[in-house]
Amino acid sequence: MLNRHQELQKAESVISVPNISINDLSVRYRTKGSALTALEHISLDIPRNSFVSIVGPSGCGKTTLLKVLSGVLRPSSGEVKFDSKSLAEADLSGKIGYVFQRPLLLPWRTAIENVVLTLEVAKKHLGREERLAEARKWLELVGLAGFEDRLPNELSGGMQQRVSLSRALAFRPPILMMDEPFAALDEITRETMQEELLRLWSITESSVIFITHSISEAVLLSERIVVMSARPGKVDEIIDVPFARPRGEELRGSAAFTELVQYIRHKLRESKPVGAN
Repeated sequence: MLNRHQELQKAESVISVPNISINDLSVRYRTKGSALTALEHISLDIPRNSFVSIVGPSGCGKTTLLKVLSGVLRPSSGEVKFDSKSLAEADLSGKIGYVFQRPLLLPWRTAIENVVLTLEVAKKHLGREERLAEARKWLELVGLAGFEDRLPNELSGGMQQRVSLSRALAFRPPILMMDEPFAALDEITRETMQEELLRLWSITESSVIFITHSISEAVLLSERIVVMSARPGKVDEIIDVPFARPRGEELRGSAAFTELVQYIRHKLRESKPVGAN
């Protein structure tokens, strides 16, 4: 007999997930008469259904890259392709879920109503009751059954971020972008949310692009880690994470895990500009 997670996976397949190809991408800003290069000659492939983390010093352009990939910001040069379609040609409407560092929940809407919000935009063909049922299903998956009618100020920080994650995943986006989503959480809650994310990603099969300052978090979650240099942001190295899934607590304490974390830490220290704090 199928459990609830398997039923969800079987009953509803995700929208076709594209391969993402970034070729020689640069982004420059002009401020007060001078030019600032945020990203320079970025080339990177993000295979469909993959989990890719981006790590690098503060100000190296990680969030800028997400803005380009989501269509919010136009690159100065280079190109981004979703399968064979350019960024200008690709219809990204309703295909990208976004989770920020802060939950950014609407304070006047309950937990379930906050999750319904993305369904109202991306799943307009669903009726009100169908949207509520789908939202309730995702809140149950993240362990918030019984909290559907609570307002955000009645939930802990970790619970609010679970609602935010449910809201992003409820419409089953082909691409999920996450910008330091667990940075504000305490260590134990953060580890729990990491485990929740891996479990939910296995259900949705979205491509995840994950920004984090935590090297150990990147190693635990990712299939591929993009190490970026200090500004102007460049790809310093792309690392394929060798650990099999599923991954759990035992991996964190292994010598191989520690060795890879230390290697990436060394790379980031090497890329830090002289005199930087």
